[in-house]
Amino acid sequence: MSLVFVISAPSGSGKSTLVEQMLNEDPKLKFSTSYTTRNRTAQDREGFHYNFTSKDAFQRMVANNEFLEWAEVHGNYYGTHRSVLDDANNEGRDLLLDIDVQGARQLKETIPDAVRIFILAPSRGELETRLRRRQRDSDAVIKLRVARAAQEIEGFGDYHYVIVNDDVVTAGNQLRSIIQAERRRSQLTAVRQEVAAILETFKEPA
Repeated sequence: MSLVFVISAPSGSGKSTLVEQMLNEDPKLKFSTSYTTRNRTAQDREGFHYNFTSKDAFQRMVANNEFLEWAEVHGNYYGTHRSVLDDANNEGRDLLLDIDVQGARQLKETIPDAVRIFILAPSRGELETRLRRRQRDSDAVIKLRVARAAQEIEGFGDYHYVIVNDDVVTAGNQLRSIIQAERRRSQLTAVRQEVAAILETFKEPA
């Protein structure tokens, strides 16, 4: 059974950089490519960063219950298709989901065993600097993203781990350690179940 790692962060926290780093170095991780209705940017790769679709097509998938989770963010829809978990299980890989706080709350219900990891910038000032450095958004959109970040950070208690991305190398090491530790814990759980079954064979008949 695949482990599911859910990674969320306010926009500008450096989440995408950390996710790509993990995927590049760990072939056992499978990335869940979300569906979205937002416009494609020059940096986006179709089928890797997102599966881009129309709002009508997205709403049809919602009506057909095709998503593990979906949410509306800044006027656009984002969702994780149910097939990604089946694909990961069939391939014997662990699933890595890059989703927002709303989606993570839904997955807490649909996949309660998922490992939830929250990443944030060390301060409001640093977050705003990173957003401006990207040169993607207007001042009004940046202001909206910063305000939303405060709301998202308040929900950090819904996550198992929190990483403050002050330094990308340190943050990457922390994320890697979390993934490795959860894998070892999962293996230990399987061993306990096997040992428990063996112990059952030693019990005297009633």
